[in-house]
Amino acid sequence: MTSVTDNLPLAADFPKATDADWRKLVDGVLKGAPFEKLVGKTYDGVRIEPLYPRAKDAALVAGRPAAAPWQIMQRVDHPDAVAANAQALTDLENGATGLSLVFAGSNGSHGFGLEPTADAVAKALKDIHLDAGIGIELQVGPQSRMAAIHVAEYVKSNGIDPAACDIRFGLDPLAACAVWGHSPYTWEEIVPAVTGGLKGLAALGFKGPFASADGRVIHDAGGSEVQELAFVLACGAAYLRAIEGAGVPLEQAQDMVYARLSADADQFLTMAKFRALRLLWARIETACGLMPKPLFIAADTAWRMLTQRDPYVNMLRATMATFAAGLAGANAITVLPHTLALGLPDPFARRVARNTQLLLLEESNLAKVSDPAAGAGGIETLTAQLCEAAWALFQETEKAGGAFAALQQGVFQSKVAIARKARDANIAKRREVLTGASEFPNLHESETAVLKATPVALAPYGEQKHKFDALPPIRLAEPFEALRDKSDAALKARGARPKVFLANLGTAADFTARATFAKSFFETGGILAVDSEGFADPAKLAAAFKASGAELACLCSHDKVYADHAEAAAKALQTAGAKHIYLAGRPAEAEAALRKAGVTDFIFAGADAQAMLGDAYRRMEQA
Repeated sequence: MTSVTDNLPLAADFPKATDADWRKLVDGVLKGAPFEKLVGKTYDGVRIEPLYPRAKDAALVAGRPAAAPWQIMQRVDHPDAVAANAQALTDLENGATGLSLVFAGSNGSHGFGLEPTADAVAKALKDIHLDAGIGIELQVGPQSRMAAIHVAEYVKSNGIDPAACDIRFGLDPLAACAVWGHSPYTWEEIVPAVTGGLKGLAALGFKGPFASADGRVIHDAGGSEVQELAFVLACGAAYLRAIEGAGVPLEQAQDMVYARLSADADQFLTMAKFRALRLLWARIETACGLMPKPLFIAADTAWRMLTQRDPYVNMLRATMATFAAGLAGANAITVLPHTLALGLPDPFARRVARNTQLLLLEESNLAKVSDPAAGAGGIETLTAQLCEAAWALFQETEKAGGAFAALQQGVFQSKVAIARKARDANIAKRREVLTGASEFPNLHESETAVLKATPVALAPYGEQKHKFDALPPIRLAEPFEALRDKSDAALKARGARPKVFLANLGTAADFTARATFAKSFFETGGILAVDSEGFADPAKLAAAFKASGAELACLCSHDKVYADHAEAAAKALQTAGAKHIYLAGRPAEAEAALRKAGVTDFIFAGADAQAMLGDAYRRMEQA
């Protein structure tokens, strides 16, 4: 593989750069700090180096056909089937090329979804030409499993050729078991029901695929890329075995299974994950004696990355996730509307979700190049590392007896719990940033519009005979949002939010950096930061604090100013009635003296913001 710069005459006039040259420059910047400081690690322990050479002899990872766009899927999840139909027609008229029919009780319903009845299906699909080349994907759960049959019956009763329809039926009892943490049946009892329904749909003339291996379950629960990949492999292999065991030749079973993955805002890991799944599935196909075919992969932008606060930032997250999944060869992409965490999205949110994909396809032409990551050293390396680690975890599930047995034994749950604990700690310490929630909050944001809708009520499904640890979906911003909710409650009850007075010392040059940091730190928890001019006189500082109406105070300045004025300032604030005094920065050897003067906590990059903000509320409530 040659570089575009290899034949440039000007480039030839300069000596060729080497890794050693680069390391020499880097070492000069690090000034004695270890090089490992620049090496990142995923939650699976996969190393991410700061620089990679081009990958030699790289091959394309087969995905979508050359220059073929992915399907632009739009959620159809309004509980009112007539309203859902109107939304679906609008989407199709304005650029969507597929519909994801989300039924109540499914893994991706997030509180809403269609009623799983024949009448609701008929109303939702009214005037939609199912044989006109649009993609249809069903998201069903145990309580809504009959929806797949109702869709099939609707097709037949309307004289539509099933073979002319592009319908992915989404049968996935393993994902439902993982989310719920129980099953009324054993795997041996589940298999005949699934394969019977699958064979029945195939006999009617539907081409499928029918069974879905849904990695979103792991991602939504806080799991890692390797865990998500291994879960998809385990479920996909389980369905292949079940279908073959029901008398279907493997060559036909191969086309009956597809996968779902979550795409998040980590561009390179998302791209590597999608590419890795194709390579891993091809390995399974080869082991089965099959000629590998490109696996159909449907992508959803990630639920767990959505925030309720400053939800417009969700548009940016979804754009990056779509960008990554599209470049990595996803066959269909569903963008979760930016207001979904707040309620049922309105027409504006749906239009933005749809247009996110249209712009990337029509204006950025992302589908024109097949596997543009091929040969990129970083992504190729990440792909290979994810493949190796995911295959090892898949082998572990196979040794456990397959996907269902692995869930019963807690194989996935224990690993997801470790990854989520580490992720939660990083979010609490704001090392993993959620813009608008854990960084750069906006306490004055206006209310975001969502539709009013009553969710469909479903009867409980079966007895909880076979129980194991559940993997329910979470959103990473929830702990910070809970703090913001406390602030909103105080504003509603008392007409004012809790406040912290920024006790700035010295000149603006002295305090601006740490005052800015402190403002963001406290306001992520809904505690309004009251700014001030720089003070040198403790009495004036104390008077300004009293006038602010704040209960908390935070000293902000440069270390040199702290050395001369922090102790006197803290004593003045304590005398003025400050219930808790913080200092922005690390105290080092001055900590004991500062605490004696009245400083009770120190805020700095890497501190556990969630814990400290929660403690601040407790102190204010106790006072």
